[in-house]
Amino acid sequence: MRVSEHPILSFKRGKEIKFIYEEQELAGYEGETIAAALHAAGVKVLSKSAVLHRPRGFFCAIGTCSSCLMVVDGVPNVRVCVTKLKAGMVVRQQHGRGVLA
Repeated sequence: MRVSEHPILSFKRGKEIKFIYEEQELAGYEGETIAAALHAAGVKVLSKSAVLHRPRGFFCAIGTCSSCLMVVDGVPNVRVCVTKLKAGMVVRQQHGRGVLA
């Protein structure tokens, strides 16, 4: 699910790192966003809407919408489309507006 070849763009991938998503260990690469790593791992639902609890996925990829808000290391409302992945991060789906842990 990860783009590896492109006719115009080149991709310089960092080293592989591990992180936790919903109690499961996943792998991503240094320099990529949390959302990119999740998408490559097949995770399509990142959060649920505040009012109707509908699934939200990877949408704008530039940090302007609220579709990718997740709980990262216990902090809610993190925009994972612009937040870089770090080794050992704990990432969870966010339901609604998010609550501080």
